Amino acid sequence: MRVFQNFGLYPAYVRRLNKLASSASSFSERLQVFLSDSFGACHLLKPVIDGDGDAFFTTGDDVITQRFWATEHGLAANTAPEQVLLSQIEHHRTEIFYNLDPVRYGNDFVKKLPGTVKRSIAWRAAPSGNADFGAYDLLVCNFPTILQSYRDRGWRAEYFAPGHDPEMDGYADNGNRPIDILFVGGYSRHHRKRAEILEAVSELRKGFRVVYHLDRSRLTRLAEVPLGWLLPLNAHRRPKGIRAVSEQPVFGRDLYRAISQAKIVLNGAVDMAGSDRGNMRCWEALGCGALMVSDAGNYPDGMIDGTTIVTYDNAQSAVASIRSLLADQTGLREIAVAGNKMIKSRYSKEAQWNRFIQLCW
Repeated sequence: MRVFQNFGLYPAYVRRLNKLASSASSFSERLQVFLSDSFGACHLLKPVIDGDGDAFFTTGDDVITQRFWATEHGLAANTAPEQVLLSQIEHHRTEIFYNLDPVRYGNDFVKKLPGTVKRSIAWRAAPSGNADFGAYDLLVCNFPTILQSYRDRGWRAEYFAPGHDPEMDGYADNGNRPIDILFVGGYSRHHRKRAEILEAVSELRKGFRVVYHLDRSRLTRLAEVPLGWLLPLNAHRRPKGIRAVSEQPVFGRDLYRAISQAKIVLNGAVDMAGSDRGNMRCWEALGCGALMVSDAGNYPDGMIDGTTIVTYDNAQSAVASIRSLLADQTGLREIAVAGNKMIKSRYSKEAQWNRFIQLCW
């Protein structure tokens, strides 16, 4: 089965990739730098990770990567990204097109796919407004509420979960974890519940080591520079406690390393799928051996409060739970180890790939 997987990148990560791949001079070199950094690797299919000859992978929204391929295959350097992606699919003789960037490459793109493509599958795990993905044969993600919204519009939709990245195993084995509480993620005043949790937990810095790696919104960044303090941007500025524990955002292997240094990884949903839970941090925290403390809700199979993760109801219970866990290091590690074992077995790359094959037909 010839599978083509297309990936989408965060602008913040593209800046990191450009630095890591500054000496790359070909499509394969730049792509290898990306794959070696393990960014979003829980979403990568097993044949992509294994380098299977029947699998093709690209980051279709990365101008530099796609430009390399275009020039190497006789296309003009300024060929439109859509045309480059279509040319790659045709050159690969793709049978299954798996797209993790359907907002950029939507219905109009799917209708142009070459005849070799037997199935078009899109991952979309966020509310999409009036966006139309009906041309895809199948929509997948791991949020039941979002999947039902797709079915309500007459589209075929099925549950499909991320998979454990084997590269995490070396990080999970680390027994020296000097960071007591770690948070990695975005910060915006619109994420009010998350901001409330972060502010409350930041107060624990007085007795524990707390580190937040925050990817701030554009207005938050502006509000916190010297000029920003002169502008009416108070609503966008992070509270003092959060700023006191904040460091630069981390991605890829730097994210894995950060989690491997932490006893507890704090997680929080951003109200995009009701009570459904299962964002990428779940796989990353458990995969790298930390104990995940997250907000209560409907979690994927195996993520059980008190057994493989710990959940909280509000800011006060989050702080209380974390204090209790840090006072019982043995119990903390037992839950962390159980979570790591669960994610490695239940959500292995083999299990993910077998599920994908089932969905294809």
